[in-house]
Amino acid sequence: MKCEECLPLIEEYVDGELEGRMIERLDAHLSACAACAEEMTALRREQEVYANYRRDLEVTPAHWSVVRARIEQAIAGDQKVNELEIAIDEELRQVIVRRQPAASDLRLIMAVSKTVTDLERIGDEAQKVARMARDIHAASRPKVARLEVVNHISDISIGMLRKALDAFARLDAAAAARAISEDAAIDAEFQSILRQLITFMMEDPRAISTSINVVWVAKAFERIGDHAKNIAEQVIYIVKGRDVRHTPLAEVQREAMR
Repeated sequence: MKCEECLPLIEEYVDGELEGRMIERLDAHLSACAACAEEMTALRREQEVYANYRRDLEVTPAHWSVVRARIEQAIAGDQKVNELEIAIDEELRQVIVRRQPAASDLRLIMAVSKTVTDLERIGDEAQKVARMARDIHAASRPKVARLEVVNHISDISIGMLRKALDAFARLDAAAAARAISEDAAIDAEFQSILRQLITFMMEDPRAISTSINVVWVAKAFERIGDHAKNIAEQVIYIVKGRDVRHTPLAEVQREAMR
């Protein structure tokens, strides 16, 4: 296993979502690669911080120092994502000019181009979440904000993105269809969050401005789910040769299983 294959799996490993032979392969790589093992240790430390943060929103200065560093890293990382989008687009243009791909090869290039666009927009949404988190804490109102309401939607949307990217890497149309099916749960969760926050703002008008920031965070995660759905749809387009955008879920699933 190469380092570039290992790093995306580390988070799943720490979350307990990796199974079977992938765990054995990852363990073997981590025992041989100090850099990846260090990445694993760092992620575990960060998860401990976030676990404490979720249990009690009274963040200590030490914890907030770690969280703030990650926030700034996320905000700064958007520029790198933008640069990568431009570089990949140029590479794709060169492939088209030099190779003149046709049929399935051309579908793959088109799908990669659209997927890169979705990933760049996911980067924009991640930056938005980071900025909102920074603003909420700068106002010293994390507890008033009821940040726990976004826990579930963030878990669903990030999990959906992982599954969509995994389906893309494996060109697995069935897995892509399963990822697409989770979009409805994200939409329902977002509507539930809106209802909760509206009620909360009616009860405590002092929390209105902070609660609006939380709405923007929830909306960002909802949009991440939409982009993950788009990526999964491109997988089906590559594998099956059919554009399933704006297609009912039942028909998408039938197409993926054919």
